[in-house]
Amino acid sequence: MFSKKHLAPAIAMPAPAPPLSEAALRAFANPYVGASAAGGLFLVVLLALIALIGDPKASSPVVRLSLAKIGGEAAPDGWREAMARATGQPIVTEDIFRLSETPIGADAAFGEATITMEGGGAFHAADPLPQAPLAGFHSQGPSGLLPIIAANGRTPAEAYARPFAANGRPKVALVIGGLGLNAAATRQAIDALPPEITLSFVPYAEGLQGWIDLARAAGHEVLLETPMEPSDYPDNDPGPYTLLADAPGSETVKKLEWVLSRATGYFGVTNYLGSRFMASDAGMSAFQTALRGRGLAFIDDGQAARRGGSMRASATRIIDEQLSGEAIDQQLLAVEAGALQHGQALGSGFAYPVTLSQVAKWAESVESRGYQLAPASALISRR
Repeated sequence: MFSKKHLAPAIAMPAPAPPLSEAALRAFANPYVGASAAGGLFLVVLLALIALIGDPKASSPVVRLSLAKIGGEAAPDGWREAMARATGQPIVTEDIFRLSETPIGADAAFGEATITMEGGGAFHAADPLPQAPLAGFHSQGPSGLLPIIAANGRTPAEAYARPFAANGRPKVALVIGGLGLNAAATRQAIDALPPEITLSFVPYAEGLQGWIDLARAAGHEVLLETPMEPSDYPDNDPGPYTLLADAPGSETVKKLEWVLSRATGYFGVTNYLGSRFMASDAGMSAFQTALRGRGLAFIDDGQAARRGGSMRASATRIIDEQLSGEAIDQQLLAVEAGALQHGQALGSGFAYPVTLSQVAKWAESVESRGYQLAPASALISRR
């Protein structure tokens, strides 16, 4: 496991340099000469750093990198202005960084994050999630295992969510649903999408637990879809376990528990359809009370945005209402804009081939634009 030693910043005071001749000063004032010199010095520093890292058995080296010596090319824009005195002259010092005795490679340094878990373990971005069921988070129900809050108060929403550490950037998250019915699309979503993208599974799917196990082994956190009554029901019928707007609360809970017993390993549920059900105060009250009692999150596609409650999140965009690559790209950019404005944003989509393709391409570059790709669980309200 990578360990980093953090030392208080130190200042190295360079010895006064002899004055340069007038000719030398004119040479360094030439922008072409100055740029070449800066580039050469940067290469010298880089080669020296590589030489130091190359021997992991050597004692922990000290590396001094001066921003002035490399022309500010490795520093953020505005570094001179930020350090300037009242006179406008920059204060340039050298920071001292002590390298780890066991340096990591470039792939580990830039390709994945390390998150400290409960109990002191470490979670890396490419790691699989623990196989379900986890001990202490289930009890036997009439149709199978049902999620419960553990004796220590930890919820299944916490236990089965993908670990996440915010880095201060705006967070963008996506839920891709409709999985488990089409084997090719399900496999493509699991394998081609980055593990930070949350996957949502249909409860009627055959081999549902196997699909969820594969998704978690690839690092994806999982939601279970709950069929809910749409406005055009029964012409549009989501199946025999659809939650109905006018049903007694006990029936809503009974159907919900059947859905929940279909598999283990999900941190919450999401809606499938449900425009009429989610407009019902009585129906939603019974539904959310049952979820809260079992320690599960509820993430919807935006239709229940006005509903409050703990462990809740609503999508701000359905990214594939129009099935074209260009339209999906525009919606993904709109998700980014929402994150920039509010600090976080959630999009929702279906496992159409074009959706999976566009999302995979988008995810490759979204963090280079200043965002943090996050699992949906990282966006839920915990009030």
